[in-house]
Amino acid sequence: MIKQKATLLLADGTVFHGSLIGNPGTNGGEICFNTGMTGYQEIYTDPSYTGQIIVTTTSHIGNYGVIDEEVESDHPTIGGIVVNTFSDVYSRLDASGSLQDYLVKNGITGIADIDTRQLVRHLRSKGAMNAIISSEFEDNLDGLQAELEKVPDMDGLELSSTVSTQEPYFFGDENSSIKVACMDFGIKKNILRSLADRGAYCKVFPAKTTLSEMEEWAPNAYFLSNGPGDPAVMEYAVDTTKDILETGKPVFGICLGHQLLAEACGISTYKMHHGHRGLNHPIKNVLTGKSEITSQNHGFNITREDTEKNPDVEITHVHLNDNTVAGIRLKNKPAFSVQYHPESSPGPHDSRYLFDDFISLINKN
Repeated sequence: MIKQKATLLLADGTVFHGSLIGNPGTNGGEICFNTGMTGYQEIYTDPSYTGQIIVTTTSHIGNYGVIDEEVESDHPTIGGIVVNTFSDVYSRLDASGSLQDYLVKNGITGIADIDTRQLVRHLRSKGAMNAIISSEFEDNLDGLQAELEKVPDMDGLELSSTVSTQEPYFFGDENSSIKVACMDFGIKKNILRSLADRGAYCKVFPAKTTLSEMEEWAPNAYFLSNGPGDPAVMEYAVDTTKDILETGKPVFGICLGHQLLAEACGISTYKMHHGHRGLNHPIKNVLTGKSEITSQNHGFNITREDTEKNPDVEITHVHLNDNTVAGIRLKNKPAFSVQYHPESSPGPHDSRYLFDDFISLINKN
């Protein structure tokens, strides 16, 4: 079988030539890399990757196909994928189909047969940047460059409202005494499963829902979800978070939710050089002295200097690779958050205790 050619062009002019995978066409986004050794389906369906091109450092992708139950959203919203070796053949007996068919079905364009180690080393050195994948501009780099210039920068881009649910919905046991209002900025399904497994009945609200609308349901607590985009331009979510804190009810935030909680406390956020994305990031819980291996996916973080200056905020977790802030809690409110993913799908389960802490906080309040 003759492979169709494809081209990957980075914003700094770097070009890679390879083979088309997925849907023929042209698509761009911010290019980033994930160091996870497994779980490509969960990664591709994580709404936090909306508009991004994902480079997987694992050399062999597609070998176990896809399965309907292992998705984190209804459909992928990524801007494309970049892999070394791609497999149309899958070995898992309970797979529902091939990754190739899944990508075509969802309109995802990708490129294979390139040196992903070289590409990742380049991104680690130069930092995150926009890129574009195409099967249509093989001999026309000027035309592809013109298409790349149309791709918006992630810095200053609001995306959560585009992936959030349009209507509220419920998840969990409706007879539960614990009611958690979840703000959907791009929530992963395994977060809802993790809450429901601990007895929480969740009502998931669109990103721009007001506090008064959520309070009509009389929840016991609030959850601020993960999601894509720049938290600094999400004034609507920051204002709602401030309103939520005034209720005195427990609050738990993950990833983007962590950044929004910080912004609501006057702590600024910033775009990272190349972000944290993988299943093997070491975090230290400074309250217990214990360390945990975590799953992470973020290109923005909260400012340590602002956090340390805030008398009402305490740093609870730090990233051991670069000493960035990975968790906070408020001293004057029952609220806390982490920058990583304790639901860990895919990834380790070291941090699942944070959901237990949230339920305990609700029961005490």
